[in-house]
Amino acid sequence: MLHKAMQNRWARLVIAVIGTFINSFGMNFFIVPMKLYGGGITGVCQLIRTLLAQVIPLPPGVDVAGILYLLLNIPILVVAWRSLGRAFAIRTVICTLSSSLFLSILTAPATPILEERLASCMVGGIICGFGLGLTLTCGSSSGGLDIVGLWLAQRGSRFTVGRFSLGFNAVLYSLCAILFDVQTALYSIIYNVFCSLFMDRVHQQGISVQVLIFTHDEDAALPQNIMRHVNRGVTYWGGMGAYTGKDVRVLCVCVTKFEVDELRAAVRELDPNAFIVVQEGVRIEGNFPHKIL
Repeated sequence: MLHKAMQNRWARLVIAVIGTFINSFGMNFFIVPMKLYGGGITGVCQLIRTLLAQVIPLPPGVDVAGILYLLLNIPILVVAWRSLGRAFAIRTVICTLSSSLFLSILTAPATPILEERLASCMVGGIICGFGLGLTLTCGSSSGGLDIVGLWLAQRGSRFTVGRFSLGFNAVLYSLCAILFDVQTALYSIIYNVFCSLFMDRVHQQGISVQVLIFTHDEDAALPQNIMRHVNRGVTYWGGMGAYTGKDVRVLCVCVTKFEVDELRAAVRELDPNAFIVVQEGVRIEGNFPHKIL
């Protein structure tokens, strides 16, 4: 059902905005009450907010971090516009504005929902990672380091969005340990690890898979149908089934995990009896475009 919704650009945009709400909810209801810090630009904004609060009184009822988040994202959005395409940049502007709004109006509870810091880190990380991954899967971004990570991934770097975030946040949390205390930095790191790992799992466009299709259909229409539906190259060769002794054709296609359902539908359309093998986590080098919806 979700995959079908992704085929409609307006549905993708709505789901992406919902993802920014989920991320903002997880941050303000599980991480902020524990006085912990998120990763990336969000964490930088929280850090600046804390330092500002020690110098000047901040207005109650509005989270200044949300406003700072919008301001710091302006140069990053320029990079998105120039490097990742106009459509992606427009969706990202909408999601960044939504994220800034949600971070500002979702007031953190005075009493933490969960008493244990570790439990808050785990639950908050899963919720935020799910929201961020959902937004990325919809071909959008809530701004910040997601854009830099996507830019690196599109250029063929080994960095995923989550891995790049982990590297940047190592520096951020080291600064938190120096300015505040080691315990705050350690629990913030735990949150960020859960968030990054869960984000990479949800962000299916960042997971490469190899699909092998075994078919008795010798018609050239099958590989053509696959290429038309997923816009990926197909390599095929002849084989023989050891059990049946019949000729078989093996088709090999490399796609992202997000494209597997569409590929499967393209195969079943012409050969309902085809045998399909999907192998995740393969490393692909060469001419393999990393797409953004």
